[in-house]
Amino acid sequence: GKNCSLLQEMDVIQKQDENCYCYVQNRTIHLQYLWSTIQIKVNSRERFQFEPISEKNNCQNSETVFEFVACAVQILWKPETCTETFLSIKQYGEDICFKIQPFKIEPYVVRVKREMLDGKLLFLFVAGIFLFHFANSLSRSAKFFYLSGVILGVLALLVFVLLTLKRFIPRHSTFWILMSGSWMVSLYFIYCFKENIQWLWSEHKIYLLGYFLAVGITSFAISYQHGPLTTELSITLFTWTLQLTAFVLIYFGVTIPQVAYAVIAVSLCSKGLCYPLGAACHIARKMKHHFKSKKLVFKYLTEEEYREQGESETIRALEELRSFCRSPDFPSWIAVSKLQAPHRFAAFVLGSPHVSPAETKAHDEQYGIGSFFLEEQLFETRAQFEQDEPANSVHEEDEENENEMHTQIPFPYATELL
Repeated sequence: GKNCSLLQEMDVIQKQDENCYCYVQNRTIHLQYLWSTIQIKVNSRERFQFEPISEKNNCQNSETVFEFVACAVQILWKPETCTETFLSIKQYGEDICFKIQPFKIEPYVVRVKREMLDGKLLFLFVAGIFLFHFANSLSRSAKFFYLSGVILGVLALLVFVLLTLKRFIPRHSTFWILMSGSWMVSLYFIYCFKENIQWLWSEHKIYLLGYFLAVGITSFAISYQHGPLTTELSITLFTWTLQLTAFVLIYFGVTIPQVAYAVIAVSLCSKGLCYPLGAACHIARKMKHHFKSKKLVFKYLTEEEYREQGESETIRALEELRSFCRSPDFPSWIAVSKLQAPHRFAAFVLGSPHVSPAETKAHDEQYGIGSFFLEEQLFETRAQFEQDEPANSVHEEDEENENEMHTQIPFPYATELL
C-alpha cells in the first residue's frame, strides 16, 4: 500500500489511469461512531475492473479460521467488472485497499463520505437483542419455525437439505462431518452474495427472484410437512441456536467490538439473574405472608353464649355509665332538670339496680315461661309448620335447627337485659 492513494472523508478523486486506493482506519474510539460506516463509491461511463487487495498475501499466517477463510475467498474470487461499485467499510474495522483498472481511457470518480447512522447495523443490533430475549417463546411458535425454515433454505440450502435428510444418514459422525462442510460452503456463498448483492440484483434480477421464490416455497412445504418442534430437547436446542445467532447479530451490528462484548455479557447476566430474582421474590412473598395479620375468623354464638355475653356487656356498660355520671365533667344539674325521677337516677349512680323489682316481675309475666307472648309464638310456629308440604318437612326442620343455633335472640331477651 505504499504506492496507493490514501482516502479520507469527503474526498472526490477523478482519474483515468490504473491506480490503487487505501482507507486507513482511525484507531481512536468514539462512541458516536458506534453505528457509523464509511461509504466509498466508484462510478464511470465505461466498464472497469475492481480488485480488492489483501494485506495478507500468505493465508498460512492467518491467526484464526475466519481470517483464513476470508483470505481464501479473496484469492479465489475473481475481480469484478462493472461501471459502478459501492463499498461500505465499518468504523474501527480493518484497513481496506483496492485497485481500479479501467479498460478504456475514460475518467472514473471515487467518492468517500461518512454515514453516521447506518440503518443496516442498527437493524442487526436491535434484531439480535430482540432475538436473544425472546428466543424461548419464539422457539415454541409454529409460525416462527416455518419462517426459520424458509430463511435457512434460502441462505443455507445445503444445510437445510442435510437436516431434511438426517433420518437417512445412519451414523452421527458422518452427519456432523457433512454438516460442518455444508456450513463452510454456505458461509462462503453468503459472503459472496453479500459482497455482490448490488451487481446480482442489477444484472440478474429475474434469476435471483426465481431462486428466492422456488427455494422459499419448497422450504416452507418441507417445514410444514415435518411440523413444528414438539419435544423439549429439540425446543431447547432450537432456543440455544437462536441465542447464538443473536450474539452473532449483536457482534456484527456495532462497529466497536468491546461494546458488542459488553452487551453480550449484560444479556447473559440478565438471563442468569432471573433465577436469583425469582428466589428473592419467593422469599419476599413468604415474609409478607408471615408478617401479614391473620384473617379474621367469625364464630357464631349459641343462645347460651349470646345470653352470657349480653349480660356481661350490659353490666360493663352500666358501670361505665355510673363512672361517667360521677366524674366532675358530667353536667349533673342539666341532667336532673330533664329527668322524671331524679331520686331513682341518683340511686342508680350510687349502685342500685337500673330495673326495679316491679318491672322485673311484669317482664317475667309477659315474656317469661308460661306467659301469653310465648304461648302465642309457639302456636303460630306450629300452625305454619302444619301448612308446609310433607316433602320438604325434613329439610325445613334441619334449616330451623341450624337457624336456632346461629340467629340472634328475639327482642324480649334483649329488652330484659337492657
